[in-house]
Amino acid sequence: MQLPHSPPAHGRILAVEDDPVLAAHLGNHLGQRGFEVTLRHDGGEIVDLVRSQDFDLILMDIMLPGSSGLEVLAQLRRHQRVPVILMSALGAEQDRITGFSQGADDYLPKPFSMLEMDVRIDAILRRVAYEHEVPGGVRHDPQLLFDEQRADVSQGGQWADLTTTEYRVLETLVAHVDEVLSKAFLYQQVMHRAYSQHDRSLDMHVSRIRRKLQAIGYTAGRVETVRSMGYMLTRRAA
Repeated sequence: MQLPHSPPAHGRILAVEDDPVLAAHLGNHLGQRGFEVTLRHDGGEIVDLVRSQDFDLILMDIMLPGSSGLEVLAQLRRHQRVPVILMSALGAEQDRITGFSQGADDYLPKPFSMLEMDVRIDAILRRVAYEHEVPGGVRHDPQLLFDEQRADVSQGGQWADLTTTEYRVLETLVAHVDEVLSKAFLYQQVMHRAYSQHDRSLDMHVSRIRRKLQAIGYTAGRVETVRSMGYMLTRRAA
């Protein structure tokens, strides 16, 4: 039965889950919502599959036979920008940290409800659709070149290799330079979900942005943490 606030959807989702019962449940639920769902039960052929077919989103368990979900994610991120939501047992904090550091867009702790999964999937697909609709253009930054289609920034010809979520966070900070943006605002604006004080995913994304900007030699600004408030991009004196 369709949930009241889970409207009919469309698009292609690759669900990678080794538990046959949960995999079947995911496939049936997402199929009922209108998605075209491809199910796989191990990580062995995922990279080749994603190279040969177009998917709008990947829902992938971390604990998989053969190649783990984290290993598959690391391989995907060398060439693919398709959004990835990882699934894993509740409390596996190191898995979450590693997943975000390797480019995961979101994380679902098991056990989770189909309602929560729907909200996470819809938020990511809305964000991707928005990125495709907004025309590209020069952002107001003295060093960074923004590429909307690639969802990445470059400095001196070197790409930062941002994930789509990292790109949206940085783009929002640059658009509000020298302005403190609350975590609640960034969660709503960029990640399209409510902020919870126990949710550290935004902190992980910001940490990765800092590291990647430093790696390409970005010196025009710095992403600052404003205690008990949020984040801001400050300009450095020339």
